[in-house]
Amino acid sequence: MTQYTASDISVLEGLDPVRKRPGMYIGGVGSAGLHHLVWEILDNCVDEAMNGHASEVGVTLHADGCSVTVSDNGRGIPIDKHPKLKKPAIEVIFTTLHAGGKFEGQNYKTSGGLHGVGASVVNALSSRLVASVKRNGKVHTIEFAAGAVTKPLKAQGAARGTGTTVFFAPDSRVFPSTRFDPAVIRERLEVVSFLHRGVKVAFVDETAGTTELFHHENGLTDYLTKVITDRKAKEVHPAPFVLLKENGARIELALQWTEATDERVISYVNGIPTGSGGTHENGLRAGLLKAVRNYIETHKLAPRGVTLSAEDIREGVVAVLSVFIAEPQFQGQTKDRLNNPEVQSTVDAATRPALEQWLNSNRTAAEQIVTRIILAARAREASRSAAASISRKSATSGRLTLPGKLSDCINSQRGDTELFIVEGDSAGGSAKQGRDRKTQAILPLRGKVLNTESVGLAKVLENKELADLVTALGCGIGKSFDASRLRYQRVILLADADSDGHHITTLLLTFFYRHLPELIHQGRVFVAVPPLFRVDIGKETYWAVDERDKLRITETHRKGNAKVEITRFKGLGEMMPKTLWDTTLDPKKRRLLKVEIADGLQTDRIVNELMGKDPTARFRFIMERPVDADDLDV
Repeated sequence: MTQYTASDISVLEGLDPVRKRPGMYIGGVGSAGLHHLVWEILDNCVDEAMNGHASEVGVTLHADGCSVTVSDNGRGIPIDKHPKLKKPAIEVIFTTLHAGGKFEGQNYKTSGGLHGVGASVVNALSSRLVASVKRNGKVHTIEFAAGAVTKPLKAQGAARGTGTTVFFAPDSRVFPSTRFDPAVIRERLEVVSFLHRGVKVAFVDETAGTTELFHHENGLTDYLTKVITDRKAKEVHPAPFVLLKENGARIELALQWTEATDERVISYVNGIPTGSGGTHENGLRAGLLKAVRNYIETHKLAPRGVTLSAEDIREGVVAVLSVFIAEPQFQGQTKDRLNNPEVQSTVDAATRPALEQWLNSNRTAAEQIVTRIILAARAREASRSAAASISRKSATSGRLTLPGKLSDCINSQRGDTELFIVEGDSAGGSAKQGRDRKTQAILPLRGKVLNTESVGLAKVLENKELADLVTALGCGIGKSFDASRLRYQRVILLADADSDGHHITTLLLTFFYRHLPELIHQGRVFVAVPPLFRVDIGKETYWAVDERDKLRITETHRKGNAKVEITRFKGLGEMMPKTLWDTTLDPKKRRLLKVEIADGLQTDRIVNELMGKDPTARFRFIMERPVDADDLDV
C-alpha cells in the first residue's frame, strides 16, 4: 500500500493557486477567460467612476493584438507603505489575493471588482504587467512578471493630475491564444458608457489604427434604443418606461414592449453583466407582472374566455436593468449571476408602483400594451388548441407520428432519457447498436442541415431533417412551443470530431439558438465530445479529442521506450459500437459540454456575424484567428 503522509500535502502560496487553476478565477483559459482579464482591470477603473472619483476611462489594444493598457483619471492606487505588511500598497494589491480598498465600504460605496481578487489574478496570469500611478505630482511605476515583482516601485518624474494606468500582456504559457478580439472589447466599452452616463470611455485599437470615444448622457435609454434597433423589433408604444430609484440601492431601468415573440432582459450589477440573471431580474419580472395585472384589473380590461399568463404579459418586453448595491454576492468569480436575496424585493418594490403609475399616466401607451398582451394570450390559446387537435400520440402510447429513422428509447417517462442527434446513417448505425436502449434515443441526420440564421419558421419546417427533429423533440416550435412536452431530458448533438462535424454542430446550435432558445436556457442542450484519436502507449489506451489533447497525452503518459500507436478516426461510423459506447455514450465516462449563453448580446452578435448572409465578418474571423475559429466550432 502506498504511504500517505504529511509530506504528500502540497501548499500553494502567494499567487500559485491562480496559475495552477486559472479556471477557478476567470472561468477558463479560452477566449472568454482571456478577455476577462481586461474586464477585471476595467472594473477597477469603472469603480472609481461610479463612486464619483473619475470621469474618463481608456483602453488601448496594442498593435501586437496581445497586450492591453487600461487607464483612468481617478485618485490613483495608493503607493504609501501598508502598515502591516511594510510594502507599498500597490504591490500588495497586485501580489496578494483578497487585498484591496473595497472591503470596508469607506472608499467605495459600490463596486464591480470582487474585493481585491481581480488585480492580483490578472498579474498572476500575465507574462508582464506594468502599473503606473499619478499621485502627489509624480508618476510612480512598478513592474511584475507572472505575479512576482521584477522592478520595485519607483518615482519616474513629475505629472499633473491623478490616475492609474495598467499595461499587461497575458502569459502564453497559460492561454492557448493571447490575441484579443477588438469587437468584444469595443462592445464592452460601449456598454460601460451606457451604464455610467456622463463618463467618457475611449478605445484605441492600434491593430486597426482607430480611436473611438463613447459618451452617452441618456444612459440606459440610449442603450435600450440600440438593443431594439439591433433586434429589428418594432416598438408597441413610442416612449419607453424609464426608472431611476435610489433607496439603499440604486436601480436604473429602461423598458419597452415590442412585437418580438420573446422576452429580452439585459442586466447588470455594479456595471458587471449578469448574463445568467439572478435576484435582480426576478424582482423586475415580479414587479412588472404585478403592475400590469393591477392596471388591467383596475380598468376592467381582462378579456373574456382567455387567461393572461405571465408569459403573455412579458412577451415582447425588452429591458435593460442596472442595479448598484454595496455588497454584491455573485455566483463565482466570473460574476454572471447575482445571489443577494434582498435585492429581489428591493427591485420589485421599486418597479411595481413606478410602472403602474406610468401606465395610468400614459393611457394611450398602456392600451397599446394591453392589446399586445391580449393578442399574445389569444395566439397562445389558439396554438395550444391546434396542437391538441393533431392526432399525435404521446411518448407513452405510440410512435406512429414519429420519424421513421428515429430509434426511440424504451422508457415511457422523460426521466433520465436522452436524444442523440447524430451525423449520418453510418454513425447512427453504430450509435444505435452501442447505446443504452432504455434511456438513449438516436436520430441520424443526412448531411449538413439548413443554416437557419435569418430564416423564417416556415422555411425551417420545409427542411425535412429539421422537421423530423422538431417532431422527435415533441415540444413544438414557434407559437406552439411548450417546453413541458419535450420528450427527452437531454438533447445531445453528436457529430464527428473533425472540422465537418464541428460545422454540423454549429449549424444545429444556430437552429436551437434562433428557434428553440428556451431549451438552451433550461439547460437541455449538450454537445458530445467524441475522440478524434486513439492513443495506445504500451498496454494502456487513451482517447484524445484533438491534436492538442493527443500531444498532451503522449507527453504525459509516455514512459521510457514504450511503443506509441496513434489511430485517427475518420468519423463516428468507423468506430465499433462498443468503442462509441465506452468513449462517447456511457454517462460514466463520456465528455459532455452543456450549451449555455453567458452574454446574450455578445452571443447574438457572434451568431449573426458568423452565420449570417454577409461573409465579410466570417472571412475576417477565420483569416485573423484560425485557432479560435476551430475552438468556436467545438
